[in-house]
Amino acid sequence: MKLDLVIKELHRSENELAHVLLRLSERHKADHETYHVARDLVRWCHDHVRELARIGADYGVKLDAEPAGESTVAERVREKAAEWLGRRKEPGLLLLADLRHLYRVASGVSLDWELLAQGAQGARQKELLELAERCHPQTLRQVRWANARLKESATQALVS
Repeated sequence: MKLDLVIKELHRSENELAHVLLRLSERHKADHETYHVARDLVRWCHDHVRELARIGADYGVKLDAEPAGESTVAERVREKAAEWLGRRKEPGLLLLADLRHLYRVASGVSLDWELLAQGAQGARQKELLELAERCHPQTLRQVRWANARLKESATQALVS
């Protein structure tokens, strides 16, 4: 059964999504909604990582139940260095680029949940299917939030 591979990939992609959300919140602290909503959405990713680690054990997959943390010091230093060297885009365009990246990563995680649900349904793995049915809607909300923020931010950033 290949469900173990899907569980591993989903665990990795949920950690990546959490990292992207944390980075977005840090880079856009001045934007109240972006900062706080992104931080709230990270909790879902962390819950998903823990659940995948728990259920992964049933499929012989050993996964870290602790979600990936904040950006490393080295990553923050690289971002600051790029900012100091003048490579940082104006805030509106930077927000669009970051939201676009978030949208793409969250869409990939959503696709991973769909694959897991299809595999679980085909293999008649009820608990795994229930996990996908519980977590996937939260990921879809993350995708929709990124899309809505892109739509509301794009005109001003691209026209001004």
